[in-house]
Amino acid sequence: MDDSLQFTAFLESSNNNLWGFHFPVPDLIAQTFLADDAKRVVCTLNEKVTFQCGLIPKGNGAYCIMVNKKIREQLGLKPGSTARVSLRKDDSEYGLPMPEELAEVLAQDEAGNRLFHALTPGKIRTLLYIVGHVKNTDARIGRAFAIVEHLKTHAGKINYKVLNEDLKKGSI
Repeated sequence: MDDSLQFTAFLESSNNNLWGFHFPVPDLIAQTFLADDAKRVVCTLNEKVTFQCGLIPKGNGAYCIMVNKKIREQLGLKPGSTARVSLRKDDSEYGLPMPEELAEVLAQDEAGNRLFHALTPGKIRTLLYIVGHVKNTDARIGRAFAIVEHLKTHAGKINYKVLNEDLKKGSI
């Protein structure tokens, strides 16, 4: 059974510095997810590209779905382009895939695992992205170790400037 909700929308350029391009989500569809306390969704565009994302408030009670450059290029989307959008609730544990490399490092480091899982869901997703968006397995392993060590060194807090420097130092 497909529990997704579909609509067609125009790609819009955002008028702020936080994000670039998005699809507005019709109010009724957004409220259906929000009533179920589901801000995280799985989005499929034009039945070709599927990704995990969040319903982002635009203001005045309106919501949108952000679309990154890679997906826009993959589908040939430009401002004003229409797309068939399908949304379903994201029932995954983290809202992004857990990279195998990070899962293994966390399984072997009890303190690091505890600190990682004490973070807010948004910070966890950021760290999952940092590890998971690189293609090279060795780089993902290095990033996983660097993140766990960073959490332990900084008592479970993330200093993104320092973390970024640590990641650059290790060429990971």
